[in-house]
Amino acid sequence: MLHLEAIQSRSRRHQWEIAAHTHRGLHQILWVESGPAAVSLDDRHERCLGPVTIVVPPGAVHAFSFSPETVGLVLTLDARGIAEDGSPATADSLAVLFRTPRVMYFDDGAGATQRFAALMRDLAEEFLAPDAAGSPVPLWLARAVVWRLAQQAVRQARPGEPRGHALFTRFIVLVEARHREHLPVAEYARALGLTPERLNRVTRGETGQSALGIVHERLAREACRRLTYTAAPIAQLALDLGFDDPAYFCRFFKRCTGQSPREFRRTRAAATGGHDG
Repeated sequence: MLHLEAIQSRSRRHQWEIAAHTHRGLHQILWVESGPAAVSLDDRHERCLGPVTIVVPPGAVHAFSFSPETVGLVLTLDARGIAEDGSPATADSLAVLFRTPRVMYFDDGAGATQRFAALMRDLAEEFLAPDAAGSPVPLWLARAVVWRLAQQAVRQARPGEPRGHALFTRFIVLVEARHREHLPVAEYARALGLTPERLNRVTRGETGQSALGIVHERLAREACRRLTYTAAPIAQLALDLGFDDPAYFCRFFKRCTGQSPREFRRTRAAATGGHDG
């Protein structure tokens, strides 16, 4: 759901120049704690000196030029994972922060800047910890990073700021809130002020998936989580996820995962040394 690396670890291999490229379906935050950076975000070009944060929504064309003196971190996020805590504050923060590509400036030496730098250092330590693979802490800290930066974005917002690349993020936030309602794609599109065709173009452009495919993926992921961590009967789990017919839920789950719910639960129980119920 997230990846973190030092700016120098990748840019050094490319002589400090990262050529123009895009990310499909991924959101990126670059924290330049100190040192210079030249930034290209779509048609915007800017030279800056840390501390700054560079926010790259999915689909934004971006390129960077750093130097051996540049110190910082690159955080790459799957917004679907960040939004899964169900918190309205998280959903709002994602939508606000990634509304448009942006460079956000911090006051060097200010208390808020020091706290944000400490938060990024904590995230880096947790991400690299030996038990990080099974730990929820990096994801919690990443949500805190997004929330902090969204507050900064509100304070630094320009009048008439464009929507930019916000549609995909807004759709992901909406799916997180309503995936158990089994809404047709047309309802999601209407809520976003789009046609279903336009919504599908947005999601295919960012992830290669249709809008319905993303909704189904979210339902299947929630079903996997509940099968792994709860002992609820499969029929009850199906109802909790909005399926009126448990048999249809079983067919849906097998189509998405290749296993029936019972097989999936048994496999997970064997892997963790638990019981399949």
